Amino acid sequence: MSDVFTHPWLGGLFGDTEMQALWSPEAQLAHYTAFEVALSHALEAAGRVPQGHGAAVAATLEASVIDPASLAEDVAHDGLPIPALMRRWRAADPVHKDALHTGATSQDVMDTALALTLRAVSSLLARRLRTLDVALGNLDVRFGDRPLMGRTRMQAALAIRVADRLSAWRASLAAQAHRLDASRAGVERVQLGGAVGTRHAFGDQGQAIADAMAAQLGLSASDHAWHSDRGGVAHYAACLAGLSGTLGKMGQDIALMAQQGLDDIRIAGGGGSSAMPHKSNPVLAELLVTLARLNAGSLSGMQHALIHEQERSGAAWMLEWALLPQMTLATGRAVTAAQALCDQIEDMGGA
Repeated sequence: MSDVFTHPWLGGLFGDTEMQALWSPEAQLAHYTAFEVALSHALEAAGRVPQGHGAAVAATLEASVIDPASLAEDVAHDGLPIPALMRRWRAADPVHKDALHTGATSQDVMDTALALTLRAVSSLLARRLRTLDVALGNLDVRFGDRPLMGRTRMQAALAIRVADRLSAWRASLAAQAHRLDASRAGVERVQLGGAVGTRHAFGDQGQAIADAMAAQLGLSASDHAWHSDRGGVAHYAACLAGLSGTLGKMGQDIALMAQQGLDDIRIAGGGGSSAMPHKSNPVLAELLVTLARLNAGSLSGMQHALIHEQERSGAAWMLEWALLPQMTLATGRAVTAAQALCDQIEDMGGA
């Protein structure tokens, strides 16, 4: 059984093909290539390799075709794909190999690929969140003036309007969207540290090379390597969990509103039951709660991944590989599920 995001039938509920594509092997290989192309050009511009060598290596890289599945055995041995890629790319152009990967380390490549991936993830989430806010605004226009029983500690409290509950959802989502946007600066940056994070192979040109690479890749250039400084990555994960948690609160509210006997909301196309045909289950609302709880659990793991021993870690880094893509998939699916749920709402509040 595969994970729920790509499972043949569970993926119909959990899956997010657009978000999944951002983490595809092909996308990651393209990012690895982009790093090496940017480095080869920067090395040539800085005079670290002879004129023409950087351009030659860049041309070789851009023409290279790698079957992702062919890397599996090498990764099982090396623990990551970059050594195998270097062996292949150097064999493809042994004459100009001085401009390939010189001064860099595998983590530089993969962390920069992560930065490029998270840039795309953030842009996708921002676009979806804007659409979701419009959908919630439309619900406010349709039903906002209707009465609704306000509930505290799950007990009837005082009368409110539908607009009050919608406003609470929208304000929380706006705050989470702002936090996610602010967190981008901590992850959308080139990683360039070399073997032990000191950029020693570049002499006094390390920052200039990092700056040139950042300009080509559309990222920022940190003034130091962040191999073992995972605070930006952990903070980004926390923002993902915050966003999905806010959507989980919205899902929990809707599931409670849909209880028979309360009937504060009517949702079209609810899920069916194999044993009770009279039921219409609030499947998407429940999914929002599940995804929020999934990310809450994963966030604990991302906090453990902050513990990168000494100059670089293997174990903590691998933990990020397992958890962070899943967190983006959960968050991406939560936003699309919330959008679909808004579209299914036929009625809210009293008459």
